[in-house]
Amino acid sequence: MRSRHFTGLAIATALAAVTVPTAHAVEAYAIDLSHSSVGFSVKHFGISTVRGRFTEFSGELMIDEEDLVNSSVSIEIATASIDTRHEQRDGHLRSADFFDAENHETLTFESTKIEKTGDGEFLVTGKLTIRGTTHEVRMPVTFGGPITVRGTLRVGIEGEVTIDRQDYGVSFSRVMDTGGLIVGNDVTISFSLEASRPLQEAADDES
Repeated sequence: MRSRHFTGLAIATALAAVTVPTAHAVEAYAIDLSHSSVGFSVKHFGISTVRGRFTEFSGELMIDEEDLVNSSVSIEIATASIDTRHEQRDGHLRSADFFDAENHETLTFESTKIEKTGDGEFLVTGKLTIRGTTHEVRMPVTFGGPITVRGTLRVGIEGEVTIDRQDYGVSFSRVMDTGGLIVGNDVTISFSLEASRPLQEAADDES
């Protein structure tokens, strides 16, 4: 009886080892600011598109190189770094009429779910916070890599999402004589991020 008990236990343990999936390693990738950008666009007078960017941002990509749906993205953007190539307009955008940069120093995005939709294509769900107001957004993105470049692994992620700025308390505008808004409510936020981590072999050599 005793030997059969231990034999059964050994078989059960072996089956468990086979059926339990192996967890993939999630690695931290640092955003390469020199090869990354965060921008936006909005309609002006309803007839043209004004584009701008944020020059200061940081973040981290946690990448599962075997299965990207287990990855995550977080970005923090300095509100005061807004740049539309027009100093007076940029000052107005930093004011309480728009982003209120003095009281809300950052815009943030943190992913909560990633779904694969095609070859290199994914749908990222996450929390976008502007002026202290947070809403869930869903954006299609493309992932590239990882590739090996001079002792590092590199990945790229690009995407965009259109939001209604009124939902985030960015409500200032003026109405034209024709009834339209001088500044449109729909704002498209776009980003292109390149991030890297050192290869383990290289890291081991340095240590």
